[in-house]
Amino acid sequence: MDEEGGSPMQKAGGEGTDGVRSVLRALDLLALFDESHRSRTVRELIDASGLAKSTVVRLVATLEQRGLLWNRGDGHLVPGAGLLRWATLAQDAWRLPPEAVDCLREVSVRSGGESSRIYVRQGLGRVCVAQHEGTQPLRHVVRIGEEMPLGAGASGHVLLIGCPQEFVQTAAEASGRGAEFEQVLAARVRAAREQGWASSDGEREDGVAGVAAPIVGEDGQVVAALALGGPSNRFTSERVAAFVPVLTEAAGHLSTLRFLNGSAI
Repeated sequence: MDEEGGSPMQKAGGEGTDGVRSVLRALDLLALFDESHRSRTVRELIDASGLAKSTVVRLVATLEQRGLLWNRGDGHLVPGAGLLRWATLAQDAWRLPPEAVDCLREVSVRSGGESSRIYVRQGLGRVCVAQHEGTQPLRHVVRIGEEMPLGAGASGHVLLIGCPQEFVQTAAEASGRGAEFEQVLAARVRAAREQGWASSDGEREDGVAGVAAPIVGEDGQVVAALALGGPSNRFTSERVAAFVPVLTEAAGHLSTLRFLNGSAI
C-alpha cells in the first residue's frame, strides 16, 4: 500500500504538516484499543487503520519509546504504563464535586431507576464524563469517555444549542445521513432551545431513547447536557413528560455549581 494512500485515517491530517499528520495517525492507532480489543498485533493495527506497514511500524516504535504502548513479548501490544499518568490527570480534572454526584443519583431515583449521565461536547462528538447507573434490570450501557455522534440523540441536540449555524451544518454532514438531515437537525436544536430540553428515540441506536436538559456556564452558554437514557419502551410520552421537570430542575442546580466551564468548539 502506498504511504499516502486514501484511507479515512490517512486523510485525517492531510491538510496539515507531516508532523501533525503523524500525531493524528498515532492517536488513531491508540484509539484502536478498547474494551473489545485490549491487545493488538501490528498486523491487526495495519488492517484496522489502513495505513502502510512501514508507517505503523514506525509509529508503534515511537509510541513504545514514549511509554504509550507496551509489547507484552507474545506479539501483542497493549496500552502502555505512560497512559496511567494521563488517566489519573483526566480523572482528577473530570471528577464531580460531591453535590453534583448526589444530584445525579437523585435524578436516577426520581426517574424510577433510569441511568443519569452528563455529556460534554468534544469536536463533532459528545462524550459521557459522568453517570449514575440506574437500578432498572434492563439498561442501556454507556461507558465513561465513550464518544458518540453529536448529531444524534437528545444530548446532542442540547449541546448544539447556541452553536453557529455552520457548526450545526458540519455536525449534520458528519452524521452521514444525507443533505436533507441538516434541516432536520437544525429543527431539533431549535426545539431544544425553545423548550429547554430535548428528547429522542432511536436516533443513534434502535430501541434506545433519551431525554436531556442543558447545563449552562456563567455566561449562559451550554457547557454540558444532563440526560436520562434507556430502552424506548420505558420512555413513553407520559414518562418523558414526567422526566422533564426532574431533569430541568437538576440541570439548573448543576449549573449553579459552576464545575464545568469552557467551550469544546
